[in-house]
Amino acid sequence: MSESRPAEQFLDASIGLLTRIRDEETGNIAAAGTLLADTVAAGGRLFAFGAGHSGLAAQDVVYRAGGLALMNLLSVPGTVGIDVMPATLGSALERVDGLAAAVLEASPARSGDALIIISLSGRNALPVEMALSARAAGIKVIGVTSLSYATGPDAPTSRHASGSYLRDHCDVVLDSKIAIGDAELTHEGVDTPFAPASTVTASALMQATLATCAATLADRGIQPPLLRSGNVDGGLEWNARVFEEYGDRIYYRR
Repeated sequence: MSESRPAEQFLDASIGLLTRIRDEETGNIAAAGTLLADTVAAGGRLFAFGAGHSGLAAQDVVYRAGGLALMNLLSVPGTVGIDVMPATLGSALERVDGLAAAVLEASPARSGDALIIISLSGRNALPVEMALSARAAGIKVIGVTSLSYATGPDAPTSRHASGSYLRDHCDVVLDSKIAIGDAELTHEGVDTPFAPASTVTASALMQATLATCAATLADRGIQPPLLRSGNVDGGLEWNARVFEEYGDRIYYRR
């Protein structure tokens, strides 16, 4: 890497990853968006889950202007972002067996719903168990993960008792294209790679999937339940109508 312009290097790396997603994941994104559209059309609810920094991409699509009003956050206490002290506790909880099943059972998610699970490595007990439990309950699962972590001689081993990864228990898998370690840059004098891009690609996959869902619903003659910004004229009134119509499938207002 050049000694100058690390910002440009990172942006170029991110653009390269997004280009790969555009070129290689179009079919999977279409399948994921169609799965969500099928769920909405059938009266189902939508949920998103991610632990640690993977949770950022899940939170990004909940109660979001321009986003689907039906997307709810499936929250596992202590693992949402880095909202606990010490922050390392969240990482430890990702390796606890039984936690995901208990949370899912206590959640409003049920058969006929859809759940997007975001996990960069897809190797920890929490996301694997979440996917297993969801599918056993009749919930469709979309996984957003990096397949690099589950394939090849350098792939880390699964931390789930089954030895499997998130990708093994999904109806649709979206590959975030992130290399093992999630660090795009190196620099002379810096002892370890740095500059993670997993949030960039995971968020892009999420937004592309939801955009596909909205367009698919419209193509079927169904008005997609989208939110508007509360900072534009009429936005709050628009959202109030959406909340009233779809209130039985929205949980972040309760």
